[in-house]
Amino acid sequence: MGRKYFGTDGVRGRVGESPITPEFVMHLGYAAGQVLVADRGSLPPNQHPTVLIGKDTRISGYMLEAALEAGFTAAGVNVLMTGPMPTPAVAYLTRALRLQAGVVISASHNPFEDNGIKFFSASGQKLPDSVEQAIEARLDHPIVTVEARQLGRARRIEDAAARYIEFCKSTFPNNLDLRGLRIVVDCANGATYHIAPHVLHELGAEVIAIGNEPNGFNINDECGATHTLALSEAVRLHHADIGISLDGDGDRLMMADAEGRIYDGDQLVYVIARHRIQSGYMKGGVVGTLMTNLGTEHALGRIHVPFERARVGDRYVLERLHANGWTLGGETSGHILCLDKHTTGDGIVSALQVLRALRETGDTLDAFTADLETYPQVMINVPVAKGFKLDAAPALRAAVAEAEAILNGSGRIVLRASGTEPLIRVMVEGRDAELVRRTAETIAAAVKAAAAGA
Repeated sequence: MGRKYFGTDGVRGRVGESPITPEFVMHLGYAAGQVLVADRGSLPPNQHPTVLIGKDTRISGYMLEAALEAGFTAAGVNVLMTGPMPTPAVAYLTRALRLQAGVVISASHNPFEDNGIKFFSASGQKLPDSVEQAIEARLDHPIVTVEARQLGRARRIEDAAARYIEFCKSTFPNNLDLRGLRIVVDCANGATYHIAPHVLHELGAEVIAIGNEPNGFNINDECGATHTLALSEAVRLHHADIGISLDGDGDRLMMADAEGRIYDGDQLVYVIARHRIQSGYMKGGVVGTLMTNLGTEHALGRIHVPFERARVGDRYVLERLHANGWTLGGETSGHILCLDKHTTGDGIVSALQVLRALRETGDTLDAFTADLETYPQVMINVPVAKGFKLDAAPALRAAVAEAEAILNGSGRIVLRASGTEPLIRVMVEGRDAELVRRTAETIAAAVKAAAAGA
């Protein structure tokens, strides 16, 4: 059975529209609770399964948190709530507290009008497809509340932020510190606003925090990892040594050097890989995605690091890392996985791995990436109706074939449906910037025409 509601990053949509309504989210919590109750594992017979619920800073988080709490407790599942907390923090705390699952209420890098629900297993990893399918199957059944004696309990935990701050610091070598560094950190007015500045400060850095005043509506608004101009400007304004930009739920990372130049996920993965090769603790190779810049693949090859592409989505990068027994992977968008440090992508932890490379070598980001040639790449997002199928548009396939013939092996074309929004993402990459731009615009126009005629 396919997944009806779960995309590449949980269930996501516009608040107030299906499926992001309080009714559905309560039903989702109940269905997920039923799955947990049915699979109690090693729990004693009379002990309730327990889940952790965290959220980002969107105004709708309060409503959805209450709905999830009602659904889980109605199914006989205990609930611990953290309040605003980064997605990777929920993954860590779920594992550290030996809970049965973790839930994050977030739409990551999307605007505040959107929200979503994503789950983590007891091991702090995203749920496998089979478990998501089991949850979806139970959504077809009505809510039948357990008897009062079996209802779950709910409470808030007050030290979640402090626990996660200490965890992040533990991923940075004990013999290193950040003294003497002036760092700008953009928290995207999201879930890291009360976490990231403290981590960096407690490691010794002088910290200038921006995007750290969430009001429920300004998450990702012209700030954070998807709007890096704010970081560049702040780094130059404050004469900082380096900048760190996170997204609304803290699992994406972009960085800037002292000149305000932005470094994306491909470049940062390369920095970490190159440092690990130099230091002798690189395990295996790197997993990227279909969107990873070809220049990154070539640069990794020059330092003898194997490279493999996965489908777009950090869950698929994670799958390939586990299959290969490797520990490092990531996406151009800034999802970076360092599985020797955490079970999931973590913007703060990944930033610390880059900072470690810079501190141990004395190099700058510019010097570390001097031999990494980034090929011109154009991405165009084309809005489409929900349910639009790329493979059901023969005219579009013909347009792509014609464009590939024109590129004549000098570039790549990737079309994919977004897993989180009703968009078709058109990516064209190659050595000739003007040809890449024209090709991307041609393909995007063909997608629009196909969508209009669907």
